[in-house]
Amino acid sequence: MATELRDILSHTGPLDLAGLDPRSRPGFDGDKGDGKAALAAMGPELAELQEKLYAGGRADSTPRKVLLVLQGMDTSGKGGTIRAVAGLVDPQGLALASFGKPTEAELAHDFLWRVDARLPAAGQIGVFDRSHYEDVLIGRVRSLAPPAEIERRYRAIVDFEQRFVDGGGVLLKCLLHIDRDVQADRLRARLEDPTKFWKYDPADLDERALWDDYRAAYELAVERTASPVAPWYVVPSGRKWYRNWAVATLLLETLRSLELDWPRADFDPAAELARLDGESEE
Repeated sequence: MATELRDILSHTGPLDLAGLDPRSRPGFDGDKGDGKAALAAMGPELAELQEKLYAGGRADSTPRKVLLVLQGMDTSGKGGTIRAVAGLVDPQGLALASFGKPTEAELAHDFLWRVDARLPAAGQIGVFDRSHYEDVLIGRVRSLAPPAEIERRYRAIVDFEQRFVDGGGVLLKCLLHIDRDVQADRLRARLEDPTKFWKYDPADLDERALWDDYRAAYELAVERTASPVAPWYVVPSGRKWYRNWAVATLLLETLRSLELDWPRADFDPAAELARLDGESEE
């Protein structure tokens, strides 16, 4: 049996991001052209599996749902990944959510309150562009919560994800890994191209100055929240084409593992055909 990419990229225990090459291509031997072709080739099977998942949810034959969580430093490519992967499936079955700075109303509740409201329903693939992990990343680096509260949040996240799985959900948590050099190149590209000015925020350099703190926060978050039902997948993202192929492959392998099938009819198809034929004879 061939080794799945999920086995190659999954990570538990201590994590040293500085020792991981963001331009590596684990599980793939080809070049950029091969990667783009392989991504496109996944489209038909991904679309069929997603439709089976969606049909099962509509027919109430299965409570299965999938949540793809994308985390990473600025410029790691969360938006680009969503465009590349979500473009292969029917948007009707997708539930996209992005979590920025909490509003005053959201701050009046526990940090997981706004996330719980955006979880995918049965039959859907949910995609989080940033997520509940912001509250143990920015919260830790920027000291937005006391250390004891950050510790509580790690435990709360593990429990929250376990409840999602117990309710028929499958979690696919991807850390899009880049290093400072990759980020510098991508920030420079935004500053040198007028069509990309809209992507740039001067605050990006303020956050970049805290690179080592964020890296440590990511390493700790992965170590503290990886579990058998919700592992982390560390995706080298210095090559955009590999990143897109890898996340799509992880999603495809996840959907395959559900052994989805078309829901059985809760009516008699032959009888309905007879009714239809009788109608046409009138």
